Amino acid sequence: MNISQLKKIVIPLLEWYHDNSRKLPWRENKDPYRIWVSEIMLQQTRVEAVIPYYERFMARFPTVEQLAACTDEELFKLWEGLGYYTRASNLKKAAQVISTCYQGQFPTQYNQILGLPGIGVYTAGAIASIAFEQAKAAVDGNVLRVITRLTKDSHDITDGKFRDKVTNALEDSYPQTQRGDFTQSLMELGAVVCVPNGMPRCSSCPLNGFCEAYHSQTQLLYPVKKKKSVRKIEQKTVLILSFQNKIALRKREEKGVLSGMWELPNQEGTWTREQVCQWLAEKGFVANEVKEPSGRRKQLKHIFTHIEWHMTYWMISCNTINIDQDLMWVTKGQLEHKIALPTAFKKIYQAALEENDVYKRIQESS
Repeated sequence: MNISQLKKIVIPLLEWYHDNSRKLPWRENKDPYRIWVSEIMLQQTRVEAVIPYYERFMARFPTVEQLAACTDEELFKLWEGLGYYTRASNLKKAAQVISTCYQGQFPTQYNQILGLPGIGVYTAGAIASIAFEQAKAAVDGNVLRVITRLTKDSHDITDGKFRDKVTNALEDSYPQTQRGDFTQSLMELGAVVCVPNGMPRCSSCPLNGFCEAYHSQTQLLYPVKKKKSVRKIEQKTVLILSFQNKIALRKREEKGVLSGMWELPNQEGTWTREQVCQWLAEKGFVANEVKEPSGRRKQLKHIFTHIEWHMTYWMISCNTINIDQDLMWVTKGQLEHKIALPTAFKKIYQAALEENDVYKRIQESS
């Protein structure tokens, strides 16, 4: 990695950033708490999607202490729809560490920040540089794309050693001042100019005079990234159990996908009506109706990072239930306003509501 080449980009990139940076709510000041929350939310999530969540979150939890003291239910409800709920759990755990070990003051040293739950080298670098003006790089996909195009580097960007090499080279190139702005300028350039999935906007780039890929018109050859492994497909049968205007939920195990979250009861595989009825009988439930969805609502898909769920579902109206089962029965209002339901199950719940509306209209017109 050519350090002298990277040092040339500092001034033009800072000038461009000062004139063109987006106005985002977490850039209003250098509060490390606000920066931290935004960086966690922005993982795997687009800026446009994050902004309303961020604003609601900061309105409810304006301080570390308030986040540390919140209930999981309230936290997950505010997070509902963002996905990757482990991020929210780790935010709370880290807030509790800050409240207990640092008297509510966000730690200022890079290694202390890195030691907090849920914070890796990228997030620690972002906080240390943006909030505390330290020469710490935050190297993510956007930054790797900029640097590999700039230098025509064909290393695999998923290789941790290469990421470390880029990080070290950037940190050796940091200016004496405006370090936080330099970190954000690299992020910003990758987000709005040196974009993925198509031609970058090279005519608007302040670094086109230094960019080797631009000069050779090979921008789309970079970055080099090994192919992702094929996702594992899992078949799920989801059971929407209703009883006296309440819906059954249960807690997922404290490990694996969506650990500790509420879910609609579900089983592995694609169950037939006979299998559903057998399960109900074994569990001590008596059903008035066991209804299968129709048409396009019959199967839904939800994609996680490494797993893909293919879900079918049954709508079951119960006449008698077994209260000893490990289920919680909630009203529609509780489900919609107080309890966070992961997106995978929210899709099923919404589809069932639509299905029931269609079913009612058919019944009324017949």
